[in-house]
Amino acid sequence: MCKIGADYNLFNPFSTRREKQEQIQKKIKEIGQSQSKDTFLFNTMEENCKFFWELFSENDTIVDREIQNIHNPSMRFRLFYSEGMVDEFQINENVIRPLIHSSEKPGRELTKTLIEKVITISSIAIYSKWEEIINSITYGEAVLFLPHCDKALVVDVKGFKTRNISEPDSEKILIGPREGFTEGLCTNLTLLRRKLRTNDLKLRYRTFGRRTQTRACICYLDSLVNKRVLKELESRLDKIDIDGVLDTNYFTELIRDSSLSPFRTTGYTERPDVVAAKLLEGRIAIFLDGTPSVLTVPYLFIENFQSSEDYYMNFFYTSFSRMLRILGFLLTVTVPGFYVAVVAFHHEMLPTPLLINIASERQGVPLPAAAEAFIMLIIFDILRETGLRMPSNIGQALSIVGALVIGQAAVEAKLVAAPMIIIVGLTGITALLVPKMNAPIIFVRLFILTASSILGLFGMMLAFSTLIIHMLNLDSFGISQLTPTGMLQFQDIKDKPFRAPMWKMVTRPHALTQNTIRLNTDKKEEP
Repeated sequence: MCKIGADYNLFNPFSTRREKQEQIQKKIKEIGQSQSKDTFLFNTMEENCKFFWELFSENDTIVDREIQNIHNPSMRFRLFYSEGMVDEFQINENVIRPLIHSSEKPGRELTKTLIEKVITISSIAIYSKWEEIINSITYGEAVLFLPHCDKALVVDVKGFKTRNISEPDSEKILIGPREGFTEGLCTNLTLLRRKLRTNDLKLRYRTFGRRTQTRACICYLDSLVNKRVLKELESRLDKIDIDGVLDTNYFTELIRDSSLSPFRTTGYTERPDVVAAKLLEGRIAIFLDGTPSVLTVPYLFIENFQSSEDYYMNFFYTSFSRMLRILGFLLTVTVPGFYVAVVAFHHEMLPTPLLINIASERQGVPLPAAAEAFIMLIIFDILRETGLRMPSNIGQALSIVGALVIGQAAVEAKLVAAPMIIIVGLTGITALLVPKMNAPIIFVRLFILTASSILGLFGMMLAFSTLIIHMLNLDSFGISQLTPTGMLQFQDIKDKPFRAPMWKMVTRPHALTQNTIRLNTDKKEEP
């Protein structure tokens, strides 16, 4: 049998029932207050089962199954698992049936006998702490308590359902892989493993959240990763002490640089091919159980305008598309401010026929151009947000009809001028070119519009210069997001404003990794 540890026994046979209950409650309190306490199992199955039910009291989803061996009636076991989170077929066929019909005689090491000769499950662990038992049973594993033993067997019989693999709605492409991450951590790591079939890929588990105990996985290619960035990431993750972690955005806000900047300093994606491509450039990926979104660090500013489709289509077309996205970002943040500045302060910049048309359209409009711009932009954002929150079959129709009806009615009622509708429409459409920057665009656009409304074109240029200076000073884990390092060469810009052909993509970004050779162009002589 298992060795009996007298130090673990809190029950004194001469103690009163009230004292025993107080000891149980004290131990439960220790487990709940600190997950680092070395709270060990008791040395008898009865005490372990009693204490287990104290921990999971008022929990009707816990199933308690007592098992008795038919060849040795004195050999009994207790199996606990959470209903709906396990595969009951595996439990019945690979755990309960072998324990009932086994003819093996228990020797000195009961746990070893059960693992090697009785239970037919590939993944079995031996735990001796209550924290490990709690984490296991709440994650879909079954716990088997043994007689006269201060250890328990934890059997991996997970069977809870997760979403099927499908293409992410937010990252749809025309050409390329259609796979997307799901809410299952093991499934997501499997999708990545299929892309990177090398032992250089390192996957390291961590746990976050004092109460949720959520598993995360840090992934990187050991020969490509920047060790300084990896050390900095681990240092920031070690400082996280929070009740629960439900999504990777918790990490985004807790480990990011420039916490008050509207721009992201960590990347995110739901596509396995994108994560694999980032790792091949020396980045680090952070997976979290329960969410399909994966973080990648460091994050360069140009990634806001890149798409996985850029590498699956002709480089001429993708270069043109990427420059359109950059132009779209510039237009969506500057067009409202420029229009207000010209109409309110710099009439002389407009051709006379255009100025006359704008002035005639603005006759009878009670609000100044700046107020019109603010109101219409806010209304546009309301319609966009409403379309996102509504069911998909209603949201698009609601957004389009709402925009047309409100815009036409506002012009006919002389509440806003017709040119302002055009400006707001152009601003909204160009914002759709860069979906990764939806949040920063709103704040940057209003900042430039405010400056233009006060100081005209001078204010617009002042705000735009402030924006450029801010972007030049953005860092992501010690890596500059925008500023090129060293002497500017073709290999430094081959995948930034445009995409060079594959045979020119010789090196990886120098700022991300020391192993920069991506494509070996040395020609070998044929034998």
